[in-house]
Amino acid sequence: MRNAPPDRYELTQLTQAASQKGEENQRMRDRWQAVTIGTSFPPVSPATWLMVRSSVICTLLLLLAGSFASGQSLSDYRSPVDVALSPQADWLLVANQTAGTVSLIDLASGQPVDDLAVGPRPSYVQLCPDGQTALVSVTDAGQIVKVKVDGGKLKKIAAIDVGFDPHGVAVMRDGTRAFVALPSGHAVGVVDLVQNRLIEHSYPGKLPRYLALTPDDARLAVGLSGDGEIAVMETVGNSTLYTTRIKGLNVGHMTTSADGKQVYFPWLHYGENIPSPDNIRRGWVLGNRLGRVNLVEDQLDEVLSLDTEGNAVSDAFGLDLTPDESHVVISASGTHELLVLRLTDLKMYTVGSTEHIDQELIDDSDRFARIPVGGRPMGLEVTPDGQSVYVANYLLDAVQEIDLKTRTVKRTIPLGAPVEVSLARQGEALFYDGDKSFDRWYSCHSCHYDGGSNAEIFDTRNDRTVGTYKTAPVLWNVSRTSPWTWHGWQEDLRSAMQTSFTETMQGKKLRNEEVDALIAYFDQLQPPANPHARDHADSAAVARGKAIFYSDKAACGSCHSGEHLTDGQSHDVGTGHKRDRYDGYNTPSLLGVYSKTRLMHHGRARTLEEVLTEYHAPQDVAGEELSEQETRDLVEYLKTL
Repeated sequence: MRNAPPDRYELTQLTQAASQKGEENQRMRDRWQAVTIGTSFPPVSPATWLMVRSSVICTLLLLLAGSFASGQSLSDYRSPVDVALSPQADWLLVANQTAGTVSLIDLASGQPVDDLAVGPRPSYVQLCPDGQTALVSVTDAGQIVKVKVDGGKLKKIAAIDVGFDPHGVAVMRDGTRAFVALPSGHAVGVVDLVQNRLIEHSYPGKLPRYLALTPDDARLAVGLSGDGEIAVMETVGNSTLYTTRIKGLNVGHMTTSADGKQVYFPWLHYGENIPSPDNIRRGWVLGNRLGRVNLVEDQLDEVLSLDTEGNAVSDAFGLDLTPDESHVVISASGTHELLVLRLTDLKMYTVGSTEHIDQELIDDSDRFARIPVGGRPMGLEVTPDGQSVYVANYLLDAVQEIDLKTRTVKRTIPLGAPVEVSLARQGEALFYDGDKSFDRWYSCHSCHYDGGSNAEIFDTRNDRTVGTYKTAPVLWNVSRTSPWTWHGWQEDLRSAMQTSFTETMQGKKLRNEEVDALIAYFDQLQPPANPHARDHADSAAVARGKAIFYSDKAACGSCHSGEHLTDGQSHDVGTGHKRDRYDGYNTPSLLGVYSKTRLMHHGRARTLEEVLTEYHAPQDVAGEELSEQETRDLVEYLKTL
């Protein structure tokens, strides 16, 4: 891709070429473009139009190389989620989530030169201090894979079992030890990189996905998406010094300042209000934030709202600082853009912040800029000279280089031969698209994280009542587990989806073909590999727990039955609310229940033990009281489902 922006004639020619693919393909391309290049930005200056036009061309060239198809599997795509840049900025590593590979990009030629299979669902890549070795978190394998760049090739050095579902990785400056976030284990693993083995686990809190070390390796900041907190730990002894409450969820990538005094991160603030248009526009439901926490002493966190009134930001995720720390760059994956903020005169708040970004920042493009890039921008890294940033773009199957001075897409590097855009892939794009909500504040993913759940309770208006807050059900196998909603009143999946988009998201009604695409996506959506089933399924405790589950004493199997462990019926089990419009609750599938940090419809139970002894004890439903040992065994079995 050349650097110069195209002229009007070139744009016309490309558009005409797209139309020659046929009217039906064009209609499908129009729907895809709504996500991949964005269509909801307000009027812009001529300079900004040039920036948008470059992004349009990058996307069109990728899409014109193929056509839409229905037979592709999601695993046929690359779906890059993270990047790691060499010290000399001459090559780049890319973690490809659905392909299960790591790509090596030669930046001089702008071409992939090698691709290495590392295992299912790589989620993060971290370069080691030697500048040649990298660590890749392979989530569904429960491993950290060590790879080396040698002579333009990738070589697998070791696969280190760390258990659970590894995500973010941080490496000490001498390269001898690494820390890895393990969300479903609510743990941080410590890895010996000399002997390539796990040393120990520490437990700072719920759902640690990403983390960052201070430059002196003394302290570790950990984002706890299950607790809405940032934990600050000592690396000697791996103990938690203090936690800072941020009141939110979905903590993204984290970066520490050069002096080690602060850590920066994006996250999703939860305002606990009902999703009406007024509440959404005011930022009282969900809102994206830039956070900064002190790593030296326990102080109030500093916060900046990132949302513009009427044209918000959704699903902020990747983050990096320029080398001189003059700017911070954030990927907003749900609104298909990068955000650039000048830090040198940036005012952040401990109290008194509004729910929208300061108007003085909006009015000064040198202080705050939104760069549309299309697709779903994820992990990113700024170049050593601070002039560019490389970002992994999940939906474009590409890496983009963004010029931070001109605020334009400098080039787009495809990671392989173009793949036909399937109906399921279109549905995936809709799932992650913040444009589908009122004023672009949030996407389906914001609450159903990667198709799962989260750690909050919401009043989604989906049960036709007000003030009855409930957990977000997981969406794995959703097309095969009718009926829908907690009360099971929705017996038509298409209607249930429309209600979610028009009531919960306060967006427009979906077109029939968009519903088709979403159902196709859900049909292919796979839950993360269960680490408990992978590592402990053959234990004696699990065998005993399974026998108890199906026994008359526990009677769990009387309702949680069949392939998906639900009978598809609603039952009154004594957990109703006086404001409920419908009687009883729809039996939830127990597949993946290990991953939830708040259980049952009301979310009051924080552990499976609490479910079985307090909120949904067998003797209060259809069985008998269990002994402590039987309860422990049953919990071990439930974790493997």
